[in-house]
Amino acid sequence: MKLDINLASQPYEDIRQFLLQWGTAVALVALVTLGLVSYAVRTWTDAREARREITQLREDLARLDREQQEAVAVLSRPEYADLRRRAAFTNGLIARRTFSWTQVFAALEKVMPAQVHVISLEPEVVEGNQIELHMRVAGRSRDQALELVRRMETSERFRLPELRSERTQADEEVPIEFDIVALYVPEVAGAGGAP
Repeated sequence: MKLDINLASQPYEDIRQFLLQWGTAVALVALVTLGLVSYAVRTWTDAREARREITQLREDLARLDREQQEAVAVLSRPEYADLRRRAAFTNGLIARRTFSWTQVFAALEKVMPAQVHVISLEPEVVEGNQIELHMRVAGRSRDQALELVRRMETSERFRLPELRSERTQADEEVPIEFDIVALYVPEVAGAGGAP
């Protein structure tokens, strides 16, 4: 006769597998949490450094603004009026001397549509020592002039091109003339071309 007797007061449970799985999961969560905390601390430190640099730049900008206002106030005195006129005249001369017809024609060659040609070109030094080009071009249709203006808008050498007027001519070869005005941005010497 065989007797099956269990003398344990509590049933046996194998918790080793349970501890192994949950311990691994808890360790992974702890590692991810540690990584996130480290990332947050590093980001906060970087942001603090960026805020410090921004504050420093703002202080520098405010200082430069004050210096500019002081310089403008000094130059605005009546005793310096003659000096201002001479400086403006000298800056205009420098702008005229640095103007390169070769560069202008090279820039125009890149943007000029087919069957459009330049009749006249007159540079003028305007406020801020910028060079304004007054162009008269001829073509067969208004669309060609608008195409030239669009191409000038995408060019690095021209700013704010504007079609000012147009006139119909008796000439069948070039029936329409257009007046276009644009600011010219000269190429800086040593930046890829001769002045």
